[in-house]
Amino acid sequence: MILNDDVEHAKRLKFLSAAFYAFSSFFIIVVNKSILTHYRFPSYMFLGIGQMAATIVILYVAKMNKVVSFQDFDRSIFKKIFPLPLLYVGNHVTGLGGTKKLSLPMFTVLRKFTILLTMIMESRILRKSFSPSLVCSVLAIVLGALVAASSDLSFNAEGYTFVLLNDFFTAASGVYTKKTLGMEGLGKYGVLFYNAFIIIIPTLLASAYTGDLEKALSFDGWLSLTFIFYFLLSCVMGFILMYSIILCSYYNTALTTTVVGAIKNVAVAYVGIFIGGDYIFSWPNFIGLNICVSAGLIYSYITFNSSNSPSSEPIMKPVQEKVVVHITSHTRGLEKT
Repeated sequence: MILNDDVEHAKRLKFLSAAFYAFSSFFIIVVNKSILTHYRFPSYMFLGIGQMAATIVILYVAKMNKVVSFQDFDRSIFKKIFPLPLLYVGNHVTGLGGTKKLSLPMFTVLRKFTILLTMIMESRILRKSFSPSLVCSVLAIVLGALVAASSDLSFNAEGYTFVLLNDFFTAASGVYTKKTLGMEGLGKYGVLFYNAFIIIIPTLLASAYTGDLEKALSFDGWLSLTFIFYFLLSCVMGFILMYSIILCSYYNTALTTTVVGAIKNVAVAYVGIFIGGDYIFSWPNFIGLNICVSAGLIYSYITFNSSNSPSSEPIMKPVQEKVVVHITSHTRGLEKT
């Protein structure tokens, strides 16, 4: 009876962490799109710096007040966390750049390639295996993305490059986050804090060197309270999004976290047709979008309903064992946050 309760509690935590990530990811895309497109804020890099700064401040204050705990800084941090900081900044910059350059539906369609890259990296780095039906569903998602992208009337080479790079950084970040979370001392909050802490200064210097910082600081929108509100909201949501990713990766696999992103993109893609003002309708694009979304739902169904099948055992069993073992010690920490 106690074992069954533990398993059910683990399932609830897996679902709630996934739902939290889906909501956070959906909300921040809409906010960032408003800042970069509606208000025409010139610097997606500066917006990323603001999100890193918010992460550092929030976690530092929380640690000083003993709300959260993580390892103090020492030389071992670099070895434990590398290459996550590089993947973190790459994910931030390319993600915001793609949001600025592309319509929301095309952004989310091209983001489907993250699933394929995650599968490849998990098989190579974490030695995972996948069932033929799961592989077929991923190929169907990629096919739908190619159909939609090939007929996109709003084709933007720079935007496509940003998003495809973002796919790589997201996949690599998810896989290495899962790997890093198992290291002693860092934990969820340490991974978040030291990622932002290590790369914020180099990013700020790069922004100043390229002139990006000057454009951001001279932006006329700083005189608008509404814009300032959206900017600060994006900074806080940047922290919440990264925390939700860490949480989802902790209680699930990197692949499951990517699946959640695909489910969230169903809502983002269709909402983006009506908001943002930069979606150009065409039948091939719309059909490709729906193929991609349908394949994503099939993929999600296979993933979440195959936990008891032999083919999925290499994917799910280690995570289930880890969740059951750690469930008691981490529940209180989650309630505090």
